[in-house]
Amino acid sequence: MTLEQVSEGVVWVGGEPLSHERKADGSLRPASEKYQRQARKKIGMVFQQFNLFPNMNVLRNITEAPVTALGVPKPEAEARARELLDLVGLGDKADAHPTQLSGGQQQRVAIARALAMKPDILLLDEVTSALDPELVAGVLDVLRDIARTTDITLLCVTHEMSFARDISDRVLMFDAGRIVESGPPSQIFGEPREERTREFLRAVL
Repeated sequence: MTLEQVSEGVVWVGGEPLSHERKADGSLRPASEKYQRQARKKIGMVFQQFNLFPNMNVLRNITEAPVTALGVPKPEAEARARELLDLVGLGDKADAHPTQLSGGQQQRVAIARALAMKPDILLLDEVTSALDPELVAGVLDVLRDIARTTDITLLCVTHEMSFARDISDRVLMFDAGRIVESGPPSQIFGEPREERTREFLRAVL
């Protein structure tokens, strides 16, 4: 997402470089801030800790970025925000502030905020890890609905194995920052090839 600088290699998204940009001769150079700002508009991010603006109500948390970054008229942004709140099951919370919401509700607002930018790709960084166990299911149900009813690509970092198995087209197993194994869920969960993958699955399933 270009929040961190790439130390080696090139990040490609949809056949185009994200961490680098093409020069006139077709070669690549590290991306400028302007190029990265444009690229980021296609990518949404949901963090572990919600990162909502505490001084704004839910509706403004969702509309702030479309209005200021994309120039969406405020009435249009608010109408879209209310649709998204209905999608995540919080249609009655538009005027609430983050401190008035549970952790699960705050995370669903964060998901709605990311969707308000109409991303092609949604990055999800352990979005249930900060939640009490009884709140996890509601957030995962929202993400399942997004995966099944939209064309948005979800890239999830998660330890929720049943969720990963349920919604994924491809699963990657990481260990110490490197890909140990990748493949469809049926192969990773049913017939993992690598011992490290088998060890992990035995421990968590």
